[in-house]
Amino acid sequence: MSATAGATPSTELVRLEIPALPAFVGVARVVVASVSSTVDGIDDDQLEDLRLAVSEACTNAVEAHDADGADQRVVLRCVLAGDVLEVHVEDSGPRPRPAPTPREGDDLGEAAEQGWSLQLIRALVDEVAYTTAAGDGVVVRLAVRRSTGG
Repeated sequence: MSATAGATPSTELVRLEIPALPAFVGVARVVVASVSSTVDGIDDDQLEDLRLAVSEACTNAVEAHDADGADQRVVLRCVLAGDVLEVHVEDSGPRPRPAPTPREGDDLGEAAEQGWSLQLIRALVDEVAYTTAAGDGVVVRLAVRRSTGG
């Protein structure tokens, strides 16, 4: 994500590559919580919300891969861009996302469950964006605004 003219430059704080396995979602969650706690202007509530949103996004990324995700990777990046802390979760899994948000009366199959997950993510952070990654992958950008008071 390149900076545009007059925009505040971005600083990548952490880049973490984990196997696309459920056991490593907790590692991503802990790393994001640790990084977030060092950023001025991110309060405890924002930190907890971001941690949960990252957990959901990473779980979706892991589920997008085949059962043998040990050879596949999920890349997590924490980026500070002015007054915004961003977390980018990138996977190369083949399943298209985001899934539609389920409606009342829908069957709660896999797509519906993921729809609820994406709805939860949207509720937890200030901004969510989805872009296409290399191959069939997806990058989920989670953003929280830092308070200007400190």
